Amino acid sequence: MEQLINIQRPASGEPEGLLVLHHGRGSDENDLIGIADLLTLDGWPGNHWYIVPRVGHPDPASFAIAYQQLSDFHEQIWQETGIAPDRTILGGFSMGSVMSFATGLGDQRPVVAGILGLSGFIPTVDGWQPNFVERTDTSVLIAHGTEDPVISIEFARAAKELIEASDLELEYHEAAGGHQINPNQLPLIVDWIDRTLPR
Repeated sequence: MEQLINIQRPASGEPEGLLVLHHGRGSDENDLIGIADLLTLDGWPGNHWYIVPRVGHPDPASFAIAYQQLSDFHEQIWQETGIAPDRTILGGFSMGSVMSFATGLGDQRPVVAGILGLSGFIPTVDGWQPNFVERTDTSVLIAHGTEDPVISIEFARAAKELIEASDLELEYHEAAGGHQINPNQLPLIVDWIDRTLPR
């Protein structure tokens, strides 16, 4: 397996949980490290998780590779930290949000405490299906801009409908704006993280 490049920021004291953030399309491991300082977002210098034939429908082959590598990475970090999946939030922005939904809802995957989906979607891709049945202990927060020109707000609303039809706890936020993390939503996100990670 190709080693995924990552940045780890340890807790200043005894950790209450683990927050794993996945960068968006064209970015890299530095993109969301600022979550520790209330979620900052930098530009588009680098990498992609999968090929995009059209928004909402990842290329199956490249998606499958990324999905397996990211799943292996999560297993590795759980072993290294000793923090279990049920004390973990998987989150990300844009394409990183897609990978968070995929690895957080995928069949045969451990049940995590939460999924933080910022400006993303639940993918439609051959070879992958969400499994909501075994994940009733997983909370989800979706935040999306109503004028997003990259990933339409309709994708967030479709994810909302899927999650509402399951037994997962959902917090949903729309706000005016484009393809970005809305600064006004940061306190809501931080509060959700605090409520989602078990004490």
